[in-house]
Amino acid sequence: MADERHILNVDRGVLLALGTAAISGLSVYLNAFGVKLVPDAAVYTTAKNGVAAIILVGLALALGATRETRILDRRRRAGLLTIAVVGGSIPFVLFFSGLAIATAPTAAFIHKTLFIWVALMAVPFLGERLGLIQVGALGVLLAGQILIAPPTGMGWGAGETMIAAATLLWSVEVVLAKRLLTGISAPLLGAARMGLGCVVLLGYLAVSGRIGGLGAISGEALPWVLVTGVLLAGYVATWFSALRLAPATTVTSLLVAGAIVTGVLSSISNGTTPDPRVVLGYLLVFVAVGLVIASARRFGRFDASRAYADA
Repeated sequence: MADERHILNVDRGVLLALGTAAISGLSVYLNAFGVKLVPDAAVYTTAKNGVAAIILVGLALALGATRETRILDRRRRAGLLTIAVVGGSIPFVLFFSGLAIATAPTAAFIHKTLFIWVALMAVPFLGERLGLIQVGALGVLLAGQILIAPPTGMGWGAGETMIAAATLLWSVEVVLAKRLLTGISAPLLGAARMGLGCVVLLGYLAVSGRIGGLGAISGEALPWVLVTGVLLAGYVATWFSALRLAPATTVTSLLVAGAIVTGVLSSISNGTTPDPRVVLGYLLVFVAVGLVIASARRFGRFDASRAYADA
C-alpha cells in the first residue's frame, strides 16, 4: 500500500510538472510580445508578478492560509520570507536587468542550465540520488538545449553575471522550497513567494525612482500584463504542487520541455519551419523527458519499498 501511494504521488508530481512546462512554454512565447510594450522590463515584471500575487494570495486565503500561518513556527515563517527574497524578487531584478545588457544567445543558455544546478544541489542537500539513467537524461537535456539555443558568439560581462546569479538563486529556491513543503502547503508557499516578493519588487522600483512606470502602462500593454500574470500564477501553483510530490531534480528537468511548446508556437505564428538542428534539439529533449520520467518512477518505487521495509 505504501509503495502504491508513493508511486501515485510521484506520477501526480510528474503530471503537474509537465503542466508547469506547458504553462512556461506559453508564458515565454507571450512575454516576448508583452515586454516590448512596456519600456522598462522591471516595471513589466513587477506588474505581472503583482497580478500573480493577487491570485495566489486569494487562493491561499480561500484554502485556509490564515489558520495555517498562525500555527507555523518561527523557522518556517523565516523560510517563507527567504523564498520571497531568493525566489520571488531579487532574481527577477537580476535576470531582467542582466537581460537588457547581455547577449541574447548567452543569456538564454545560462538560464536554461537551471536543472543542472538543481541536480547538483539536490544530491547533498535533499538526499536525492542520481542513477545512470538520470545522469544520462541530464546530459541529453543539456545537448538538446545547446541545439535549440546555441550560445553562439558567447561572451561574458556584467549582464551574464547577473543572469547567472539569478539562475543560481532560483536553484537555491528549489532546494529550500522542497524542504519547506514538508511542513507548509503549496498554496501558502506560492502566495508568500509572489506576495512578499512583489513587495520587495515595489520597493526596488520606489528606490530606483521608477515606481511611476506602473501607472504609465498603456491600455495596449495591460491585457498582456494580465494574461501573463494569470499564467505566472498557474506556473507557481503547479510548480510547488509538483515539487511537493516528486523529486526536485525530476521536476526541474521536466520544465525544460517548455522549450518545445515555445518553439512550436513561434513556428506557427511566424509560418516558418524550424532549422533541422533545432528540431533535433526538440527530439533530444523529448527523449530526455521520457528518461527522466522513467527514472523518477524507478527510484520512487525503490524509495517506497525501502521505507515500507523499514517501517
